[in-house]
Amino acid sequence: MGVDPGLTRCGVGVVDGEVGRTPTLVEAGVIRTPSDADLPLRLLAIETGLEEWIGRHRPDMIAVERVFSQNNTPTVIGTAQAAGVALLIAARRRIPVRQHTPSEVKAAITGSGRADKAQVGTMVTRVLRLASAPKPADAADAVALAVCQLWRGAGQARLDAAIEAQRRTAGRRGA
Repeated sequence: MGVDPGLTRCGVGVVDGEVGRTPTLVEAGVIRTPSDADLPLRLLAIETGLEEWIGRHRPDMIAVERVFSQNNTPTVIGTAQAAGVALLIAARRRIPVRQHTPSEVKAAITGSGRADKAQVGTMVTRVLRLASAPKPADAADAVALAVCQLWRGAGQARLDAAIEAQRRTAGRRGA
């Protein structure tokens, strides 16, 4: 499951697949909150929405876009708060979570870390063999996050396991 955090539109995308097999889209959409609502209520709505998505799909991994500094500080803060809600829910449910930068996701899905939203949508459509890109763009971005995790996460999981095995072996030798 991919989460493209945002206070007004929090994109969510669920894909099914494994390395070496074409992924399939399970569901894509957004959790919307009114921009004039109080912040705590908006975060609660995001939490409620994400809990519903997780309950419906039972993902084995959640990929969340890593928030990066932009010129618009209030937007960054709101995005970071929405991302924090997703991270908290994953931790509460003991679902592994990984964060990916926007350029990492763009590079994984399009081949270029500088791709624009239209290019991401086009490649999501091609990769998943869809008739059209998920709408709005936040949903397509969340699907791209899920695909990025599917493709890159398996390799990272193997690397993490090898490092942990090496650590255990070194610990036994030192004892």
